Amino acid sequence: MSNATAITAGDAPLPPPAPRPAAGPARVAFPPLEGSARTLGTVALSLATFMNVLDSSIANVSIPAIAGNMGVSPAQGTWVITSFAVANAISVPLTGWLTQRFGQVRLFTASILLFVVTSWLCGLAPNIESLIFFRVLQGLVAGPMIPLSQTLLMASYPAAMAGTAMAFWAMTTLVAPVMGPLLGGWITDNISWPWIFYINIPVGLIAAGLTWSIYRSRDPGPRRVPLDYVGLGLLVTWVGALQILIDKGKELDWFNSTQIVVLAVVAAVSFAFFLVWELTESHPIVNLRLFARRNFVMGVLALSVGYGLFFGNVVLLPLWLQQWMNYTATEAGIVLAPVGLLAIVLSPWVGKNVSRIDPRKLTTVAFVGFALILWMRSRFNVQAPVSVILVPTILQGAAMAFFFIPLQAIIFSGLKPEQMPAAAGLSNFVRIFAGALGTSLFTTLWESRAVMHHAHLAESVNAGNQAATQAMAQLGAAGQSAEQTSATLTRLLDQQAYTMAVTDVFYMSAVLFIVLIGMVWMTKPQLGQRAASDGGGAH
Repeated sequence: MSNATAITAGDAPLPPPAPRPAAGPARVAFPPLEGSARTLGTVALSLATFMNVLDSSIANVSIPAIAGNMGVSPAQGTWVITSFAVANAISVPLTGWLTQRFGQVRLFTASILLFVVTSWLCGLAPNIESLIFFRVLQGLVAGPMIPLSQTLLMASYPAAMAGTAMAFWAMTTLVAPVMGPLLGGWITDNISWPWIFYINIPVGLIAAGLTWSIYRSRDPGPRRVPLDYVGLGLLVTWVGALQILIDKGKELDWFNSTQIVVLAVVAAVSFAFFLVWELTESHPIVNLRLFARRNFVMGVLALSVGYGLFFGNVVLLPLWLQQWMNYTATEAGIVLAPVGLLAIVLSPWVGKNVSRIDPRKLTTVAFVGFALILWMRSRFNVQAPVSVILVPTILQGAAMAFFFIPLQAIIFSGLKPEQMPAAAGLSNFVRIFAGALGTSLFTTLWESRAVMHHAHLAESVNAGNQAATQAMAQLGAAGQSAEQTSATLTRLLDQQAYTMAVTDVFYMSAVLFIVLIGMVWMTKPQLGQRAASDGGGAH
């Protein structure tokens, strides 16, 4: 969400090693750029990456405003996040084919311009259905941008400066998630939420113009390559059906709804056909045979489950702050923004030492760190001051620095160079999809736990409860009518219930991070083999 850190203080993606450029009959090796061309090229690629990563975190603090403006619940509003993530996950495995079919510079430039258009459409969306549809389109066109930005940047620098090139790239992807919540909160409070999408327009146009002017003569060109249309269709079907099932399950009363049952059957059947087809297809859209490798399967599972836990909690925190702690979008952004600070400081050290220190040890540091941070959050209450809420957010950046880079080293350990693009595409697909599932599952769990806590709390509010009686008497003495007193007590009960529910989710997540440590130690990474790409980033 990326080797350095996939935040989406939000999402940030662990970009795959650059897809190999298509070779025509004779592959052209382009020399590195020099002088102002290299500087401007770096700026163009960084702007595009910054815009993409920013868009994955900027919406998090705006969900309550979007939901309120469109007359839906905040839980339904989270579709704005999950729809983008699912579509993006689906498009990632297509990056390699698209690069060969159209050429990397043409594809990258087109991806930026289409991202600009879909951003504009998102801002114009008149209702939640159209906004979700445009976010799906935005996620689809965004898929190639981050991996291709790595490809073009690495080709712009001589081999001796590869580390410097990726350092520029990593810093961009780490700063964007810090800016996202701050910028999103300020725009939502002071202008209006559509501008979180409109700001992509000038940035994208500048990035596309610079990229095309500098790199258009450095494109290897397109070639015709086969595409696994059946595999792609099955992938879209089962992923889409499963995501809709999880998003709408609570609203439709789960399996008491015919629609949910149909979605479950479609997801299960299409997934079964997808497995059989991809394992027998000569040019599969996703190379499932990689899961036969222990390092790959355990590394991807640990990365994806960990990212799902991380991303789900990142989305849940601002919802709780704004709905039940009376934070404005700007204030919620300020609380979330420091998440990237320690990641920026520590990621270069982790990247430098991941080939010398057992990555399982580094990942253990990350999981213990996340568990500690979420345990701290599980102690929150309705009186928690900003300083208490801010501390785990700052510490979370350190855990992120130790999370993405070592896990990527484990995933790619022992793979041959020609297996890297397929492995990167598959691992990123699973990770991004897990982030979307985590968001849906956590918001559903939060609401169901809140209902349970509210019922228990309401039972204690009766004539025999001295504290409740005194509170009602004080409200009456303050001039509130019986109806106003009842409404005030209901709001207080809801605040307590949703706070208890969110701390339940935090505590459960802390326990699961500890469990994931065992999964990491089931791998056997090869020391000395560096992760496929040392820069890392967020999506």
